[in-house]
Amino acid sequence: MALTRREELAQNLAAVQATIPSGVHLIVVTKTFPVSDAQLLHELGVSEFGENRDQEGREKAPLVPGKWHFQGQLQSNKLKSITNWADVIQTIDTTRYVELVSKAAEKSVEVFIQVSLDGQVHRGGALPTDLNSIADAILATENLKLQGLMAVAPLGQEPESAFLKLAEIHQKFKSEYPSAPYLSAGMSGDYLSAISHGATHVRVGSSILGSRE
Repeated sequence: MALTRREELAQNLAAVQATIPSGVHLIVVTKTFPVSDAQLLHELGVSEFGENRDQEGREKAPLVPGKWHFQGQLQSNKLKSITNWADVIQTIDTTRYVELVSKAAEKSVEVFIQVSLDGQVHRGGALPTDLNSIADAILATENLKLQGLMAVAPLGQEPESAFLKLAEIHQKFKSEYPSAPYLSAGMSGDYLSAISHGATHVRVGSSILGSRE
């Protein structure tokens, strides 16, 4: 007999949770999946959700209690909307966006600085040499709360070596900004490697919800 969607999600969620050490935040990424899936996951105990697109977050967040993370590339014309539904923005990567997000936000928002691991800033992410100026700009605002760093393993690069590099960047950053100790890294295919290199937040979608269309 085929599993119901709830049973399927419960099974997948339990399998992922069994591999995650206590203290590591599991952010379930619901992009492209319906709000009904997010509601079922909430019933199953999920408290943190991630979205890459403003439109989807805007539709789902009001209907599903929990902490909502925006983890897509920022666009200045969407900031008013994003800061309205997202509790956390994971992809700040320039001082310009610090200013724009702070201006758009009418409430306090937690933020991560996205760091580029391959030096290709056009794909999103700040160079490691720019982290301090961005962090200082965030700390100078009243409504943005710096949490730490976020990164995505570059396409075509061994996640292990990418996360090794990230761990070094993170250690240095943490020693300079002890009030922002968190590290968001790792997705369905590589979150275990990210955790072994210090990730405190992992963003998992397809391992729980199934493959995307």
